Amino acid sequence: MSDAVQPTAAEVRAAAEAVKTALDRHLAAVESRSGEDDPAVYEAFNELAAAAEVYDELLYDRYDEVTPFEIPGTEDALPPYTGPEEPGAVSVLIRRDYAVAEPQRLMAQAGRVEAADYDEGTDGEVSGTVHGALGILFGEFEPDEIASRHKEFGLEEGDSTLWVTASDEQPEPGEWLEAPFDAVDPQRVVCRFDVSTVFDDEMDADLDEDAEEDLDEDAEEDLEDALDAELDEDDLEPLDADRR
Repeated sequence: MSDAVQPTAAEVRAAAEAVKTALDRHLAAVESRSGEDDPAVYEAFNELAAAAEVYDELLYDRYDEVTPFEIPGTEDALPPYTGPEEPGAVSVLIRRDYAVAEPQRLMAQAGRVEAADYDEGTDGEVSGTVHGALGILFGEFEPDEIASRHKEFGLEEGDSTLWVTASDEQPEPGEWLEAPFDAVDPQRVVCRFDVSTVFDDEMDADLDEDAEEDLDEDAEEDLEDALDAELDEDDLEPLDADRR
C-alpha cells in the first residue's frame, strides 16, 4: 500500500464520528417515524449506510482492518414501490460505464467514421482527441451496438444498471431533456437490473470453493479405494506350494 494514498488517522477518526452521528439520526428517525414507509427513515438509512461504507474503506486503507457491518446491496436499498398499479407510461433509465482501455483504437475507429461521413480533406481534428472520438462514435452508433462491440472501439466494460420507472402519463416532448435524471423517484422503480464485476468475482469465488470441495472429495475417495485394495490383498490366504 502506498503511503501517498493512505488516509490519515484524523480522517479515519472523522469518518468514525460521522458514523456515530448518522447512527443517532437514524435512531431518531425510526423513533419518530410517521408510518411504515416514512421517507425520513429511508433517508437516514441511506446516510448511515454511506457513512459506514466510507469508514470501512478508510479503516482498511489505514489499518488493514474491517468492520462487522454489511452494507446492503443496491437492490435492497430501494424503497417499496408506491407508483400507480397500472402505469400509463414508463421510463427506461440506463447507465453503462466504460474505461478507455485503448485510446488509439478509439480514435482510429472515430477517424474512419469521420472520413466516411464528412467531406474529404478533413484533418481529423475531432477524431484526433479522446473526447472528440467518443462524441463521433456515440453519435454514429446506438448504445446497444457500442455495448456489443465495445472492444472494437477500445473500450472496456464496467458496471451497468437499468431502471424501469412508472408514471401516470407520458411527459410533454422536450420537457426533461435538459436534466434527464434529476426527477427520478426511487419509489416508482418497477424493476431494475444490475451488471457488475463484483457479482462475477463473487461467483468465481463460489466456483473456486466448489472446485476445492470436489477435489477434496475425490482425494478422499481415492484414499479409501487404496485402503480397500490393501485390505483385500491382506485378506488373501497365501497359496500352499505343496497343495495339489
